[in-house]
Amino acid sequence: MNSCAAGESFALQVLGDSMVPEFRDGSVVIVEPGGPLRDGAFVIAEHGNGVILRQLVIEQDQWSLHALAQGYPRIRIDGADTIRGVVTQRAGRRRADRKSYD
Repeated sequence: MNSCAAGESFALQVLGDSMVPEFRDGSVVIVEPGGPLRDGAFVIAEHGNGVILRQLVIEQDQWSLHALAQGYPRIRIDGADTIRGVVTQRAGRRRADRKSYD
């Protein structure tokens, strides 16, 4: 992620099954760094030594990152500081796998 210019959209490949059924292993997502952060948005966030794809949950003043698949813990975050961008599109191997997010 360090090779992109600040504010420039970038693509990432999804690894793993934490966001099934919406995002399957091998899917490609387009991420907008300045995208609107709202409850329910799919985001890329820093976690540990890397980044993760999760759904943003905002309840009152508490923010957390939620996996769609069972068996993954909800991760509490302190606001927007760890979020690197909002997913705006998903692309897959088939045309039917393509989807845009508002």
